[in-house]
Amino acid sequence: MLTGLERKKKSLVTGGAGFLGSHLCEALLERGHEVLCLDNLLTGSQKNINHLLTHPQFEFLSHDVTFPLDVDVDEIYNLACPASPIQYQLDPVKTIKTCVTGAINMLDLANRLGAKVLQASTSEVYGDPSIHPQREDYWGNVNPIGPRSCYDEGKRCAETLFFDYWRQYSLRIKVARIFNTYGPKMQINDGRVVSNFIVQALKNEPITIYGDGLQTRSFCYVEDLIDGLIRLMNSADNIIGPVNLGNPNEFTIRELADSVIKMTDSSSKLVIKPLPIDDPRQRKPDINLARDKLDWVPKIELIEGLKRSIVYFEQQLMTAVAK
Repeated sequence: MLTGLERKKKSLVTGGAGFLGSHLCEALLERGHEVLCLDNLLTGSQKNINHLLTHPQFEFLSHDVTFPLDVDVDEIYNLACPASPIQYQLDPVKTIKTCVTGAINMLDLANRLGAKVLQASTSEVYGDPSIHPQREDYWGNVNPIGPRSCYDEGKRCAETLFFDYWRQYSLRIKVARIFNTYGPKMQINDGRVVSNFIVQALKNEPITIYGDGLQTRSFCYVEDLIDGLIRLMNSADNIIGPVNLGNPNEFTIRELADSVIKMTDSSSKLVIKPLPIDDPRQRKPDINLARDKLDWVPKIELIEGLKRSIVYFEQQLMTAVAK
């Protein structure tokens, strides 16, 4: 809810019908904000926001961030971009346009309005890291011409643009580097590892492991991530980032698969396939900066988050069967 220390704001959320965006819209409405949700529904889904359409302080705008926008808002959360490899590799040129042209359009809008603007960047800017865990001062190890580059380099270029607008125009910016996030509202065919494993296990289908399965990831539940984004947006103007947001508890992909099979009581077996090109071997955020500057640490551990996610995907599969 809105506290005495917060004033009522109008917040623009690009990619607002997506997985993270729809959760963010809900959280901002709960805090008393007016919310303008922008999405072209290329990878977002209107079902994620249908329950918000009658809310008096919520508005949905069908728009593509690669085109300029003229609205009046106090702050902008720029989340618009396909986020899973399956999605962003379908149209890599569109992905990089969304990252780069979309960032320019939102920065220009914020500059005209004198608004604050937050960029949802990604741990993928670190590439296949040679430093572990990853700190914000690490420049990364990214292939600029690989099949993942449209996303990795697109997000890196967006960060550059944000910092150049800050240096050149004194724009109030925030940059969050988001590590693997999961939870309800992910699409069944999302293509990311948590949703893949849960759906395959619930269907008793083979669970696909790429490589030896010993590569690691750190999984952050969506509720924790959204809290981190809002804390960063509301932080002092001299806290601009980049700030890592993720759960520092590290698991191998095999450990994740074993946990999902056990929790779903599935008969699924593991199937090994070759590791995709440029797939990172390690992922673990150093969150000391977020802890110190935002008083933020994730609260929901993997087992609890998986329980909630499994319930969600069970409901989604049952609905799909009924249809």
